Amino acid sequence: MSTRQAAAEVVVVDYGLGNLRSVTRGLERAGAAVTLSADPADLDSADGVVLPGVGAFSEGMDNAGPFRETLVEAAEAGRPLFGICLGMQMLLTTSEEAEHAGQGDAEGLDLVPGRNVRFRSDLTVPHMGWNELDVTRDHPIVEGVDGEHAYFVHSYYAEPDDPGATVATAEYGDDFAAVVANDRGNVFGTQFHPEKSGETGLRILRNFVDLC
Repeated sequence: MSTRQAAAEVVVVDYGLGNLRSVTRGLERAGAAVTLSADPADLDSADGVVLPGVGAFSEGMDNAGPFRETLVEAAEAGRPLFGICLGMQMLLTTSEEAEHAGQGDAEGLDLVPGRNVRFRSDLTVPHMGWNELDVTRDHPIVEGVDGEHAYFVHSYYAEPDDPGATVATAEYGDDFAAVVANDRGNVFGTQFHPEKSGETGLRILRNFVDLC
C-alpha cells in the first residue's frame, strides 16, 4: 500500500466529454484526492481543477457552458487549472474546427489567448502516436520531462497569440505547441494525454498535484 498522502483536493470537470476514468485513476496514482463533478459549485473548494476532453471544440464549449464562469473565476483566483487534449484547446480563444465543421464561431475560455488550427493538408490527421517533448521554457508542470515521449491523438493544435505561452513543443510536419500556459502560470494544458503517456504522463500529473 502506498504511503504517499493525498497532496491535493482535485476536481475533474465532468461535462460529458473526456477520458474521465483514466484521468481520475492517473491523478489518484499521482497522490491526489479526486472528485469527479458535474456541479460547477464544487470548483470553489478545490485545490486544483482538471478540464479533460475528447471530441470537437464546439461541442466541448457547449457542454462546458455551465462551468464557464466558475472556470474563469478559478483561474483568476490563482487556482491551478489543467486542460488535457480538447481541454487544453478550450483554454484558448477560438478554433478553426468549428468553422471547418460549418458550426460558425465557438468561443473558448480565452484564458490563454490564441487560436487552434488544423494540421496542414499534406499530413495525415488525426496525428496519433508517441512524440518527443521539447521543453522551451521553465514551468513546474514540465519539470523532469524534457526529451521524454508522450501520447497524442488530435487534428488541431494551439497557436497562442504570445509565443511565450508555449511551454513545450512536439513535431508533426512542423513544431507545434504540446504544452501551453498563461502568463501567471496557473492555467496550463497539454495537447497530449498524460493519463495514457506512461511514466512521462505520471510525472506530469505529479507535477500538477505538487502545484496544487
